[in-house]
Amino acid sequence: MPATRYHHASDLPETIAVFPLGGALLLPRWQLPLNIFEPRYLNMVDDAMAGSRLIGMIQPVGGPKDKPVLAGVGCAGRITTYSETDDGRYLLTLTGICRFRLMDELEVKTPYRQVEGDFSRFEADLGSAKTTGLPSRETLERALRAYAKSNQIDADWDAVSNAPMETLINALSAGCPFDIMEKQALIEAADLPTRCDTLIKLLTLNCENDDGPLQ
Repeated sequence: MPATRYHHASDLPETIAVFPLGGALLLPRWQLPLNIFEPRYLNMVDDAMAGSRLIGMIQPVGGPKDKPVLAGVGCAGRITTYSETDDGRYLLTLTGICRFRLMDELEVKTPYRQVEGDFSRFEADLGSAKTTGLPSRETLERALRAYAKSNQIDADWDAVSNAPMETLINALSAGCPFDIMEKQALIEAADLPTRCDTLIKLLTLNCENDDGPLQ
């Protein structure tokens, strides 16, 4: 895994290019496929490939569409697959390395935005996921079944039953159509057990019955 290149927060750059993309959730040890076609982000990928190969994914949380307000926490990913299409798009995969707290946005001449990021709070992302204290798979599956039934979503229940818990939690966190602030709550969760607790609460909250959302 690419994370083995990074053992401490100090191994990561202080400045990182960011890609604000609502609803696209990158988490440590999780992979995010991207289809890049906008010129400023093609430029960003070119520069990343020539340098650290790191890009910060971050949620836009308001403001103008061309320069939205950025969330306080994002996740840096390393470009681990890359190809170029005949029409000039880049198809790539980011593998999540470590989350960062946005400290300051930099004044830059590049067409894409760059920030000063503090990785130190999330240094544990560089190791293995904490699995002690995880809610049971049964609790998560029960919440997911209620959510899927309420929202008329099909699920591969064999995969749900057999996937490693970290894979399942990250897949649901990234794949469920939660709103931006709900996605942000998932990325800011302190560790995997906390993310799972948050996920269960969001699945439950987004179940609807005749009386409105379940609490």
